[in-house]
Amino acid sequence: MYSRTNLFKTLPLRSATAFFLALLLSACTDPTGPVATAPTIDDGTLTDERGPNNGRLLRSGDFMLELTIFETGVPPEYRAWATMAGQPVDPSALDMNVKLTRLGGVVDDINFTPTGDALRGDRVIYEPHSFSVAVTAIHNNSTHRWSYDSFEGRTLIEPAVVAALGIETEIAGPAIIDETIPVYGRIVANTDGISHVTARFDGEIESVAVALGDRVNAGDRLATIESNQSLTSYHLAAPISGVITARNAIAGEQTTGRELFTITDTSSVWADLSVFPADLARIDVGYPVSIHSSLSETPLEGAIARIMPDIAANQAVTARVLLDNPEGTLRTGTWVEADIQIAQHEVPLAVKRVGLQAFRDFTVVYAQIGDEFEVRMLEIGRQSEEWVEILGGLEPGTRYVTENSYILKADVEKDGASHDH
Repeated sequence: MYSRTNLFKTLPLRSATAFFLALLLSACTDPTGPVATAPTIDDGTLTDERGPNNGRLLRSGDFMLELTIFETGVPPEYRAWATMAGQPVDPSALDMNVKLTRLGGVVDDINFTPTGDALRGDRVIYEPHSFSVAVTAIHNNSTHRWSYDSFEGRTLIEPAVVAALGIETEIAGPAIIDETIPVYGRIVANTDGISHVTARFDGEIESVAVALGDRVNAGDRLATIESNQSLTSYHLAAPISGVITARNAIAGEQTTGRELFTITDTSSVWADLSVFPADLARIDVGYPVSIHSSLSETPLEGAIARIMPDIAANQAVTARVLLDNPEGTLRTGTWVEADIQIAQHEVPLAVKRVGLQAFRDFTVVYAQIGDEFEVRMLEIGRQSEEWVEILGGLEPGTRYVTENSYILKADVEKDGASHDH
């Protein structure tokens, strides 16, 4: 019987080397253990089918995964169910990950844990549900992968087209929100500018120089009267500039001490605004007011000058605002709407109201990232005529569409505002 040393001496060099390698391999391998197999990687296929849970079906040979965003009674989260050759797969035997790449390169990395017969994602899928999806599922040492786009509320518009369409953008940031009370009222004559004209001396009215509605300047002749005492004629002159709003003078009649003309200075008017009891304690003299009238394209700015003591039949109190009216365009009797500013609030994040649009059940703005635009669902706080406070759904510093945002809405809806889960 040969020792191992003697055996090597009797073998040729090539044979000895081979024999040694065989001994080495036999020492490192357990002949009774399982034979290791390399993991397989399969890029699966997408389908248009829906599973029993109304989720998207992803196929990879005999392996199939149903993936959906689950929203019943919980914030939106991923749920998944797997089958192999038509038979349910135990969720604990499955290792799964989903990566969502959003516009701008933000990636949501989602891992899954077993929950009943399903796998449950470990984070909320916040709106918008618009992203590129990469799914990885490992089962029985096989890795299955799928990737697809699931976009909503997104569109691509080239810069030249954006400019041609007049689409304008701004950066979302802090703003001052005016807190206001909406009220209604009407334009009335400024009683401080009304003159009631009578004759200095009673007599016969020889002639009348003006008609109802005529505009006169201070000193203009209104009528000629022959005095009953002196039997001489004198001119009755306009004491102020304004409009003839009443005329009770007729040639040939006696003046008999009555009011002959009313002249109203229309260079300023009152806006009488009705304030109801619930709001009365919130206003005061000097509070700014913005008035909207069909007679003016832009809001008229003023302040409360007086709060009248009487209560009207509808239980409202009148707050009077003095308005300049140099051209006489504000006519008495015109109904107006107004906002009384009662406070100002500086907020950290706001957008312009003009940029707001409706999308599904949300109020949105369109964020711009590069040449792409995408909805941002907003949680709204205080509001003013120009600004809307944003409490959630939009990051500070985001560029968003202001002017002509309806064009983005129309373009998105043209392709269908899908919500594919």
